[in-house]
Amino acid sequence: MSQVAVFETVETMRQAVAAWHAAGERVALVPTMGALHAGHAALVTEAQRHAQRVIVSIFVNPTQFAPHEDFKKYPRTFDSDRAQLAAVAADAIYCPAIEEIYPPGFASRVLLLGPAAAGLEDRFRPTHFEGVATICCKLFTQSRADLAVFGEKDYQQLKVVTRMARDLDLGIEIRPLATVREPDGLAMSSRNRYLSPQERASAPILHRVMQDLAVRLRNDEPLFQAVTHAQTEIITAGFELDYLEARHAETLAPVTSRADGPIRLLVAARIGGTRLIDNIGV
Repeated sequence: MSQVAVFETVETMRQAVAAWHAAGERVALVPTMGALHAGHAALVTEAQRHAQRVIVSIFVNPTQFAPHEDFKKYPRTFDSDRAQLAAVAADAIYCPAIEEIYPPGFASRVLLLGPAAAGLEDRFRPTHFEGVATICCKLFTQSRADLAVFGEKDYQQLKVVTRMARDLDLGIEIRPLATVREPDGLAMSSRNRYLSPQERASAPILHRVMQDLAVRLRNDEPLFQAVTHAQTEIITAGFELDYLEARHAETLAPVTSRADGPIRLLVAARIGGTRLIDNIGV
């Protein structure tokens, strides 16, 4: 098992990155909030395919949590995270204190439109993407990485970050990785640990309903009819549905039929006290 360096400050991380770059090595960043699982390990493996060095950031970002959300309860499992990253041969962990990211007097934010204002997650978490974009912008510029890897599970987030990096000329490549799933189809997530055994048994219904919906759309069933049927299935299964929608896969704009372009199905629903999100392409 390899040793993983730990950087707690921008200065120490930049010194290491500068040395790697001087040696002609590409550097990848995998941004996380910790509580790592096999899906995060897959992100590291993907990063290693495109870079010689991989930094994994572990920072539970307070600015992307609304006041009613679970910032204080969010799991913090650094020792386990470090062991997992050593097992997949990550090169370094960047785990800054809050004051390193948001020093006294910090007063800047990233203003977002486009995919961040699509009426999906932003409708239920109106300040979330501002926090995500601000921390990602800081991590990208702090690390000076050549590329960053994001999972497709948080699909709207992926599109927001990709658009931001392009619009602000941040000089970093954003590489997506397909959602990593449990054998029963449930998308891997740090929040899955909150599910009771009964809720965990029901959770894969979301993915199965979306798979069925994708088949219906590929078979040219009218979009509104197919989506409404799927929404009813999810509610009948005991979920509190925030949304299940078909959107343009790149812009996240609403679509009325397959003729409107490549389609992505996106869902967010609560089961018990746990909110799950997922998405698939059509």
